[in-house]
Amino acid sequence: TGSHELEVVTADLSNRRQVRDLVEAFARRHPVLHVLVNNAGVWLERRQESAEGIEKTWATNVLGYFLLTELLLPALKAAPSARIVNVASRLAGELDLADVEFKRRAYSGRVAYSQSKQADRMFTWALARRLDGTRVTANALHPGFVSTELFSKAGGFMGVVASAYAKLAALKPEQGADTAVWLAASPEVQGQHGLFWIERQERRCRFRDPKGEEALWSLCAEMTAA
Repeated sequence: TGSHELEVVTADLSNRRQVRDLVEAFARRHPVLHVLVNNAGVWLERRQESAEGIEKTWATNVLGYFLLTELLLPALKAAPSARIVNVASRLAGELDLADVEFKRRAYSGRVAYSQSKQADRMFTWALARRLDGTRVTANALHPGFVSTELFSKAGGFMGVVASAYAKLAALKPEQGADTAVWLAASPEVQGQHGLFWIERQERRCRFRDPKGEEALWSLCAEMTAA
């Protein structure tokens, strides 16, 4: 951007209170926001709960996106044009809206992550419908298999295997960020809206279920209301 100013505001996105505090701190200094990139993510091999008692993968990967976006929408809509970029994944599926916290079914770190990434896509489509006719666009993307601490912090056998493989074959973080940065800043995608992208290419997404997307939206609104 050419700017030498960088502000860092930290929060645990699995914690609703911290998300609200983050947005309040941002709003005191910045009434307008041009770009929001949602990229929080955890993969946990054993079931854990957030400080507020919500299954932590869902709380971080889904509710964190939902609440942060909802609270920042006024600042985004105040911009001449704005973009929301949601980092999802091709590793998406197995979403059970009746049991997103694994209270009735056996917990699996892989399934918890997979359903959270499906939810991130579906959230993007529901959000895009709500933003039709505004100056704000919303898109989702798969960043590729990126060498980060996602797997090394997961624990368990799968975490060890995935972490070892990542060191050999995964993209560097700056490579994994390429499509997200492109969607956030490139004039090539001005006005592109409600789409799924891989390596700067639009890809068809099989998770298109408006009824399910609206049910997900209602669930997220309920779970973030407190």
